Amino acid sequence: MPDDVQIVDPRVDEYLRRLYDDGEPVRLEMEEMARQRNFPIVGPVVGRHLEVLARAIGARRVFELGSGYGYSAYFFARAVGTGGEVHCTELSAENVALARGFLARAGLWERVRYHQQEATAALRAVGGTFDVVYNDIDKDGYPAVVDLAHAHLRTGGLFITDNVIWSGRVLDGEDDGKAATAGVKEFTARLFAHRGFLTSINPTRDGVAVAIKV
Repeated sequence: MPDDVQIVDPRVDEYLRRLYDDGEPVRLEMEEMARQRNFPIVGPVVGRHLEVLARAIGARRVFELGSGYGYSAYFFARAVGTGGEVHCTELSAENVALARGFLARAGLWERVRYHQQEATAALRAVGGTFDVVYNDIDKDGYPAVVDLAHAHLRTGGLFITDNVIWSGRVLDGEDDGKAATAGVKEFTARLFAHRGFLTSINPTRDGVAVAIKV
């Protein structure tokens, strides 16, 4: 992150973390693994936000583009309830096995389907309409997801994307010239220009874009 960019005051972030902490042991284990492995997860503040959003629209079908070992899926699976579906995408067999272990112990695995293939190809293969499409793939691939997500969402469904502030590298004078940064900036421009979405950005953590299909 650029030295002079602080998206959320660390004191506010810590306050929210304490406030949101329900002590759920599986979630805490997943967060500890992320710390040990330096593995990127959305964290409990954004995770709670994802669950609230999904519950607010009565989501029953969620598709995740990029899932790792199931941290964000944990929150979506809680939201969709018994009989709901959370489709996850992950190429690593190790991460899929970890997800199975974590989510089974949390009592959520029966709601989850993992697809071991490239995320956008998996969405096309599964097809159908979803209540939520969640986007957290490689950032240079972000721009191509806008129209794809729109095609697979119901009217009133949510397209949610992580990392749209990209540690401040999207700001004027902070661009690092890398493809990932260019991808995030182009994606955000496309999303706000898309007439089929009404979009806002929550600046919590690394920026979460929430677009409703209109």
